[in-house]
Amino acid sequence: MRIDTPRLALTGLSDADAEFIRGLLNEPSFLRYIGDRGVRTVEDARRYIQDGPVAMYAQHGYGLLRVGLREDGTPIGICGVLRRDALPEPDLGFSLLPAYWSQGYALEAAAAVMRDARRRLGLGRVLAITSPDNDPSIRLLGRLGFRFERMMRLAEDAAEVRLFVNEP
Repeated sequence: MRIDTPRLALTGLSDADAEFIRGLLNEPSFLRYIGDRGVRTVEDARRYIQDGPVAMYAQHGYGLLRVGLREDGTPIGICGVLRRDALPEPDLGFSLLPAYWSQGYALEAAAAVMRDARRRLGLGRVLAITSPDNDPSIRLLGRLGFRFERMMRLAEDAAEVRLFVNEP
């Protein structure tokens, strides 16, 4: 699985990405806006990669991809389509290291993932969720053509999130 853009290469995650994933999932912004996945060690990260993205690739043919700079391969984030039990359709997810914010990388990666979702995967309706106060992600979703649908909870005891929809 590979998607190329002018500046980025999006590729399937593997065990080789464990140290990067451990760092990304423990960034204060990830913990605040996405949540604590309990990934503290490289071994936790390997398990996260295998049980999450790799299992999703096998089951659905899509999942979170590693976002790297094309020029030197530096990993800067993750982006992809996910399938969550709590949502009726696939959803777009993304997170970049703060050092790479406000440079257009998230938009470039997410737009490429959405093109792939429509063309290769044939997906129609795609969802996205954000925490209520994640204004940068909300703006990015708007630029991608997502519209706010409603507030919801992914589980009874979970905090409310904003649900967005993108339809062809």
